[in-house]
Amino acid sequence: MVVVRLSWSNWNEEVLRSQAPTLVYFWHEECPWCRRLTPIFKKLASEYEGEAKFAMINVLDSEENRELVMDLGVTGTPTSMFFCEGRPLMSYVGFVAEEELRRIINDALNKYKSRLIQSTDLKKYIV
Repeated sequence: MVVVRLSWSNWNEEVLRSQAPTLVYFWHEECPWCRRLTPIFKKLASEYEGEAKFAMINVLDSEENRELVMDLGVTGTPTSMFFCEGRPLMSYVGFVAEEELRRIINDALNKYKSRLIQSTDLKKYIV
């Protein structure tokens, strides 16, 4: 499966413990902008397969999902949030066209790679 379906129950495993950079898409069925962005998100998930994990969470699916989303500070849908080793790296709120989302993803992956290089260099100095 190219896009992981998230909920509060698999959040820790799929996002916080993920070794891959993870792009999480916060959405719900009644959101008109989400209906436009979802096919774009799924298309890009196929294009970036192997470079990043793509995941979707329906913010209104359960009370636990709503609480998780509020704890993360997500205030609107659609929201896309990139996670690096379980920590938020960057986020974007609102609908974006395919090319803009591709640019956001590339920027996030470049930041992820930069941070990975920096942290790898420091590991050799830890005793």
